[in-house]
Amino acid sequence: MENIISTLHQNLLNTSYIEIIAVFFGLISVWFARNENIWVFPTGLINVALYVYIFLNAKYYANMGINFYFVIMSIYGWYNWIRKDKDERQIHISRSNRKEYLISSGLFLISFIVLFFVLKTQTDSKLPVLDSFTSSLYIVAMWLQTNKKLENWTFWIIADLLIIPLLFYQGLIFSGFQYFIFLIIAISGYFEWRKKLKII
Repeated sequence: MENIISTLHQNLLNTSYIEIIAVFFGLISVWFARNENIWVFPTGLINVALYVYIFLNAKYYANMGINFYFVIMSIYGWYNWIRKDKDERQIHISRSNRKEYLISSGLFLISFIVLFFVLKTQTDSKLPVLDSFTSSLYIVAMWLQTNKKLENWTFWIIADLLIIPLLFYQGLIFSGFQYFIFLIIAISGYFEWRKKLKII
């Protein structure tokens, strides 16, 4: 136990300023998402840009690549949340329909197959299966979030549960704690959005 505490302490001391800043903006972004606040996207853009660099150094290439996807989806989500339809109404929280479930399933499967193949054959990824699986969950979660689908929180929760031990294993202790807080906020976000869904 003393060894574990000593390792955790040393890893915390070795945490870079870039990781600390990324964690700060990541936490703010998820809090904004929980509260259905448009600032989720600009703060999230800062977070994901920094994590491209962090995951590149950690050799988690799928999770690095997914942050490029997050940049694009954050810009789309930002637009989608503020745009109005012909009746001057903005997008609101809703549940996925059958078509959206099929899209989510297809997006997950295709992402996983492509990412696993690339990681296994083209990189020195340490954990290609887990890296591909968590990245695919995050890809679907982000797509659902940009469309204000309640189910986005389920995907965030599952992915966070899986990536926390992955980050601790790599020695990214500060990021591991960040994702633990993400997990708590995601669970809270699910109930908050579900409550708003019943009001609509």
